[in-house]
Amino acid sequence: MSIELATNYLGLQLKHPFVPGASPLVDNLDTVRQLEDAGASAIVMRSLFEEQIEMDWRGVDSLMLSHEESSAEAISYFPRAEEFALTPDRYLEHIASIRAAVDVPVIASLNGVTPGGWVSLAESMQQAGADALELNIYQLPADTEVIGSEIEDTVVRLLDTMLGRITIPVAVKLSPFYSSLPNFAKRLAASGASGLVLFNRFYQPDINIEDLEVAPSLHLSDSSELLLRLRWMAILESIPNLDFSLSGGVHTGSDAVKALMSGATTVQMVSCLLKNGPGYLEKIITEVRDWMAEHEYASVKELRGCMSYRKCPDPGGYERANYLRVLQTWRVS
Repeated sequence: MSIELATNYLGLQLKHPFVPGASPLVDNLDTVRQLEDAGASAIVMRSLFEEQIEMDWRGVDSLMLSHEESSAEAISYFPRAEEFALTPDRYLEHIASIRAAVDVPVIASLNGVTPGGWVSLAESMQQAGADALELNIYQLPADTEVIGSEIEDTVVRLLDTMLGRITIPVAVKLSPFYSSLPNFAKRLAASGASGLVLFNRFYQPDINIEDLEVAPSLHLSDSSELLLRLRWMAILESIPNLDFSLSGGVHTGSDAVKALMSGATTVQMVSCLLKNGPGYLEKIITEVRDWMAEHEYASVKELRGCMSYRKCPDPGGYERANYLRVLQTWRVS
């Protein structure tokens, strides 16, 4: 049986939906080539951070001093310049290098939360050869005076500023922590976003109880993180004029099938590739193709969204009904 895996994401024609997500893997050109050999249909670069750009422009001392009043230990928390993998200039050079090394689209990434002059770097990313851009939003509101709509307005203004400078498509990478995610997603679509990436992983610090220090911690994902993404993907996928990329928790072919069923246009993978190497991507693609053949799905288009909120035989399962059912069916043995 012939299986058609081709998909269109952000106006880019991809040979299939499976993409290595933003990670250190693409910092090395040899690894980038290995990812392409394993079947990667696009390359997503790691994010260039707003603080990193300001550090490059204003100097390390001035940037650190701007954070000094917020916390006496702020300087010790802030990364040193040499800890960043790529400076802004090197990032632009790396876009061009990847573009020359592979025959698949290259998606650059900016991580920022304030509309500022640094957005002009998005223009340079486009000029360096990026085919699209991820606007990676990662913020933790801690000010009790800031209401939810202000946070959303900041992101919308940031998107508006960016789209005023570039012509390549922009996908917004979000966390799940918004008071009305469907409405926010609709606003982003109305402002010109071409897609949404669900979700940014929420890295939570630990506490060292002996040294009384906040300790950064990083744990790679597992398949349990997929469930939150499936739920919101299924609810949001009906918003018009948006493509959706699921990011986080895909470790097997079955996970990838679920992502497509919920409505994902593309599926981004990082942790499983960090654990198993670039060649693991080919295994995922083969497993999905075999599953589709076994279950007589002729194309990704036919599979995509078949278990979304609007098509699911039991849409209440994505809402409160599932919450009630799970709690009421649990029995203590």
